[in-house]
Amino acid sequence: MSDAANSERTPEQVREEIEQTREQLGETVEALAVKTDVKGQAKQTIHDARASVGSKVSDARSSITGRANQAASHAQEAAPKSLTDAGSQASRLARENRPALIALGAFGLGILIGRRRSS
Repeated sequence: MSDAANSERTPEQVREEIEQTREQLGETVEALAVKTDVKGQAKQTIHDARASVGSKVSDARSSITGRANQAASHAQEAAPKSLTDAGSQASRLARENRPALIALGAFGLGILIGRRRSS
């Protein structure tokens, strides 16, 4: 500033400028302190990482629980409601898969005959 501008300032204006400069200097010092606080930054990074992992674990837990409940629901729907239903379902499967059932019976019979001959 020129000498003319300096002479026109009042003492109150000078005090205000000094106060603003002090505030700016305080903010600058505080910002530098935060940047040089390596331990504090490490703690914050660890805190943030833990929070992120905790959130992901919670999401995974919810997803797994939902899928398990869905699978249990499907299993209950597919399972026979009573012994009569189970017998009906087995009978229906046997009729639908008659050739496979005959082949399985023949295989089992062959094993039994083979064991009797070797005894």
